[in-house]
Amino acid sequence: MYRYEIILFWSKEDNAFVADVPELPVCMAHGDTYEATLANTKEAMALWIETAREIGRPVPEPHGRLFYA
Repeated sequence: MYRYEIILFWSKEDNAFVADVPELPVCMAHGDTYEATLANTKEAMALWIETAREIGRPVPEPHGRLFYA
C-alpha cells in the first residue's frame, strides 16, 4: 500500500475524474468513476515506482498530507 497523497477531482473539460500524485512527478491517472480513477492511480503509482527503480532514480518517501501556501 502506497502512502502518497492523491488529489482526485472531476474535470469538466475532460469529462472524467482525474487524479494527481504530487510527490511522484507527472504521476496521474483518470477514469469514468471515482473508484476506477483510484484503481488506475494505484496502478500508475506502482508503474512509476517500478520504472524509477529500474532506471536508478530515487523514489521519494511519502510525506502524507501536503500543504500549499
